[in-house]
Amino acid sequence: MSVLVAGTLLTGGALTTSAQAATLATPTIAAKGGFVMNNGTGKTLFTKAADTRRSTGSTTKIMTAKVVLAQKNLNLDAKVTISKAYSDYIVKNNASSARLIVGDKVSVRSLLYGLMLPSGCDAAYALADKFGSGTTRAARVKSFIGKMNKAATDLGLKNTHFDSFDGIGNGSNYSTPRDLTKIASSAMKNSTFRAVVKTKSTKQKVTTKSGGYRYMSWSNTNTLLGTYSGALGVKTGSGPEAGYCLVFAATRNGKTVIGTVLKSSSVSARTSDAKKLMDYGFKK
Repeated sequence: MSVLVAGTLLTGGALTTSAQAATLATPTIAAKGGFVMNNGTGKTLFTKAADTRRSTGSTTKIMTAKVVLAQKNLNLDAKVTISKAYSDYIVKNNASSARLIVGDKVSVRSLLYGLMLPSGCDAAYALADKFGSGTTRAARVKSFIGKMNKAATDLGLKNTHFDSFDGIGNGSNYSTPRDLTKIASSAMKNSTFRAVVKTKSTKQKVTTKSGGYRYMSWSNTNTLLGTYSGALGVKTGSGPEAGYCLVFAATRNGKTVIGTVLKSSSVSARTSDAKKLMDYGFKK
C-alpha cells in the first residue's frame, strides 16, 4: 500500500512538472518583432524576427539620452535656451512635443525629462543642438547623430543606424528588437537615465525669457508604469512606418527582464505585448 502511495505521489509530481511546462507556452504577440532578455545575465528569453531591421519611432530617443549622458564632464544643471527652430520643427513635422517655450532657459536634466516622458521632439532637437559640435545648427545636429551611430557601433550593433535625433527619420533610421534592447540595457546602467524613465509624471522649473520662472508638467507616455508590478520604463514610440513600439523593463524578486516590441498594431496592443513578454520572461 505504501509503495502504491509513493507511486501515486511520484506520478503526481511528474504531472505537476508537466503541467507547469505546458503553461509556459511561448506567447503570441501582435507586434511584427520582439525580443526579451535577462538583463543580469544577457540570456535571450524570447525572439520574434528579433534581427529584422525596422523603423523605431521615438524609441530612437533612448540613444539620444544615452549619448547626452555619456558626455564628458556633463553638467545636468547647465541651461539651454529654447530656440524658435525647435518649435518650428515640431509644427512642420506635426511631432510629439514637450511644449517648450521659445526664450525659456531649460536645464539639461529637465530636457531629458521632456525628451523621455512626453517624447518631446523639441527637447531632442535642443539636446542635439547643445551636444553636437560645429558652427551651425545643422552641423551640430549632424555631429550629434554621428555620435549616436558611433555609440551603436561601440555596442557592436550591426543592424542599427540613425539619421535623426528623435526617430523622425529620412529613410535610414532603423534598428531591431535585439539591438534596441541592448541600447536600453546599456542606457539603464546610468542612474539619471533610470530615474527619468521610471518617472510617471514630473514638474520641472524653467527660467523664462524675462528672468522669472514657470513649471513644465509632463506625463509619461509609458502606461506600464503604475500598471505593471516592478516596471522600470523604458520608452514608447510610434509612427506611420514604425507602427506602435515599446522598449520595456521590469524587476521582480531580484530578476530584471528587458525587451522590445516593434510594429505592434495599437497603443493597447504594444502594452499587452510587453506585459505578456515580461510575464513569460520572469517564468523562464
